[in-house]
Amino acid sequence: MLNNKTILITGGTGSFGKKMVQIILEEYKPEKLIIFSRDELKQFEMSQRWSTKKFPCIRYFLGDVRDKERLNRAFHGVDYVIHAAALKQVPAAEYNPEEFIKTNILGGMNVIDAALMNGVKKVVALSTDKACNPINLYGATKLCADKLFVAANVYTGSDNTTFSVVRYGNVVGSRGSVVPFFKERVKTGKLPITDSRMTRFWITLDQSVHFVLRVMDLASGGEIFVPKIPSMHIVELAKAIAPECTQEVVGIRPGEKIHEILIGEDEGRNTIEYDECYVVKQAPVDVNTIRDCNLCPEGFSYTSDNNSQKISIEELHRVLEQISDDYSIEKSRWSMEDVPQ
Repeated sequence: MLNNKTILITGGTGSFGKKMVQIILEEYKPEKLIIFSRDELKQFEMSQRWSTKKFPCIRYFLGDVRDKERLNRAFHGVDYVIHAAALKQVPAAEYNPEEFIKTNILGGMNVIDAALMNGVKKVVALSTDKACNPINLYGATKLCADKLFVAANVYTGSDNTTFSVVRYGNVVGSRGSVVPFFKERVKTGKLPITDSRMTRFWITLDQSVHFVLRVMDLASGGEIFVPKIPSMHIVELAKAIAPECTQEVVGIRPGEKIHEILIGEDEGRNTIEYDECYVVKQAPVDVNTIRDCNLCPEGFSYTSDNNSQKISIEELHRVLEQISDDYSIEKSRWSMEDVPQ
């Protein structure tokens, strides 16, 4: 699908964006692959691994999703957009609400407008479990963004631009996640646990990227795609990372939940279940129109504590080892021969 096409990734220098670039270059032959982000240092660092000399399809485009004119220029001639740009730290959102609104909501509106103005074929926006029944500012901004992207399908007219959303849980080992935080705290001998009852959904970077690419192929517009992923207790994660450390309960932070929700009961009434994912529709589903899937039962919800798919400490060890291996491989690919002289 992406061969000989032009793809743009907003927030392309983040953890997800870098993994997406890696997989697209390994599995497809795009005409252009545009990394759109506001951080020139991160773009420079990425260019050491994926230089435009070695990968002629790569383009590095400085810009902010808050800037509609810059987005409009960047989207010219683009076929597919993966919208990953966001401010996402929960505590920061509680104290800087205006900044999160400007990026996550107004920035999302700018992405929609630029896509419509330039006739982009498909836009897939990344969401978060925190957008479902939000209790924090970050989740509220992402819920608003989800609604904007779903509603944008009404305005496409004859341009045939489609907008869909992917919603998943915490990405294991991504920048700012609890895994690197725990690893940093190992040397202190104590791991801070906000609440011993806490559970979380987890997905690897590789899984999240392949799921988004799958959605890009399947989406027809207006859906929220939710992958079937495992969940775990946070205390089990701490044991897997550092069994020798003691755990210190420090109390839940502002805007945090004990358990995460990917599909609430109200959304569950309009949710279809497939083998690999759930698809949340925005209107009641006619059971006579669905094939190779099932309408979720009355009262259905998808939460980290009622999830039948749990990850064991042994499985966690394997995932964490893979993350360490991937990190080592990525670091080894940085060589002086790629540095501009």
